[in-house]
Amino acid sequence: MSLSWITPAERVKKLPPYVFARLDELKTKAREQGLDLIDLGMGNPDGATPQPVIEAALTALQNPANHGYPPFEGTASFRSAITKWYNRRYGVVLDPDSEVLPLMGSKEGLGHLAIAYINPNDLVLVPSPAYPVHFRGPIIAGGVIHNLVLTAENNWLIDLAAIPDEVATRAKMLYFNYPNNPTAATAPREFFEEIVAFARKYEILLVHDLCYAELAFDGYQPTSLLEIPGAKDIGVEFHTLSKTYNMAGWRVGFVVGNRHIIQGLRTLKTNLDYGIFAALQSAAETALQLPDVYLEAVQQRYRTRRDFLIAGLGKLGWNIPKTKATMYLWVDCPPGMGSTDFALQVLQQTGVVVTPGNAFGIAGDGYVRISLIADSDRLGEALRRFEQAGIRYQPEALVSVMK
Repeated sequence: MSLSWITPAERVKKLPPYVFARLDELKTKAREQGLDLIDLGMGNPDGATPQPVIEAALTALQNPANHGYPPFEGTASFRSAITKWYNRRYGVVLDPDSEVLPLMGSKEGLGHLAIAYINPNDLVLVPSPAYPVHFRGPIIAGGVIHNLVLTAENNWLIDLAAIPDEVATRAKMLYFNYPNNPTAATAPREFFEEIVAFARKYEILLVHDLCYAELAFDGYQPTSLLEIPGAKDIGVEFHTLSKTYNMAGWRVGFVVGNRHIIQGLRTLKTNLDYGIFAALQSAAETALQLPDVYLEAVQQRYRTRRDFLIAGLGKLGWNIPKTKATMYLWVDCPPGMGSTDFALQVLQQTGVVVTPGNAFGIAGDGYVRISLIADSDRLGEALRRFEQAGIRYQPEALVSVMK
């Protein structure tokens, strides 16, 4: 029987194809053809979750009290661990009973926040390029996206002065993310002060995605939105344990900030889920309490890979500024090539997976994102394959993959 009369809701039809899902399909086909893939596409940290976290989870699993439905708002002990972590890292004091909400990964919370607050045709300010859920969540909610185009010339910072007054007046929400995915850009504290003043002036709900808070290098310390006076009056900040603690599959994150904004998200989530499995929350507490020596080892791992890959790509013609944070490099496509074409050619000719920049919005075209999720031996093999295939950055001519 044909089910052609069953069609998805318009909100689903409006969503652009999810490039990461398409990449998974292409990777599967490549593996079936016998290619030895070097997957530098998704931001999926390599390596195991820290052993103390695993042991905490195993212990919590043995406790029958953790086997029932968890509290909607998360366990009191996990919320307390979050507030202590924020105070230790940023000097920010939070109320664990009202200014913290555990999430099943930050992606879930970022998307659901839009559903909780955006009505059809509400205007949402979103940088381009951006982490996809920053614009996909508002699209699902029926919002209208106004792209804030980021450029290399402005160091990938939002140009607040370029936003027309009539757009700012109409806007209800603004998503932003520094350290940035996908560009790896960082923002000075002064920028955070400016964006808080902007949001307060125009009465805009401010949403900061701080998922790369601890993947910072060379003495750089990212700024928390909540460090800025007045930010908690109009904003919230999202965090995840996926990157720093190799817990991507565990699906644990949290949001902190304005209690009224968080309450709206909590109300929505009580109608959609039961929260994070309590045993995972116990493990997450342990992660947040790990000594700094663990964090330093993680930072050193990505810093070494960053330096190795930037140097190797430099020999192939790319001039990539040294990043201060995140697990990514944002790399120009060779002249004359779009993001999708270049990423596909690289995959087909070398077996190396990179993410096309247009997966992150229209302004991402002309770039690819390379994740630092392989050790230097594999990164070296990727560079060797690039050189063998003639993949170089040559401003004066197209690379051989166009032939």
